[in-house]
Amino acid sequence: MQEVYIGIWAAILVVALVVEAVTQGLVSVWFAAGALAAMLCAVLDVILSVQLAVFFLVSGVLLAFLLPYVRKRMEVRRTATNADRIIGAEGIVTEKIDEVSGTGQIRVMGAVWSAKAAHGIKIPEGERVEVEGISGVKAVVSQKR
Repeated sequence: MQEVYIGIWAAILVVALVVEAVTQGLVSVWFAAGALAAMLCAVLDVILSVQLAVFFLVSGVLLAFLLPYVRKRMEVRRTATNADRIIGAEGIVTEKIDEVSGTGQIRVMGAVWSAKAAHGIKIPEGERVEVEGISGVKAVVSQKR
């Protein structure tokens, strides 16, 4: 009968690994580890209730304690650049911003940036604008009210 249990645990292990490979959610990998531990218990001829307990205990402990640690380690850290400093800053249009003609420049924090309007409107030279974001190499701006 233990061969049947070994097969079941092996199937759970494979399914959990396939699900993890497809989703990459770092959830089912812990159940794969639990299935491996339970399968080892089955190989050692341990009774089914202990195998189940080992499966749930190992899976639960790994999920509860290692998942937060691993997620923190795998977190992609966004490195701020100097360009990010201009977001939210006020600038002056030095060349009319016009989406149709593809023109537009602003001076913000002492530097000249190519610019485009956030809402696709024309903004005349001399207007005050606020930088809402950066798209490629252009500052995305809106008119300051």
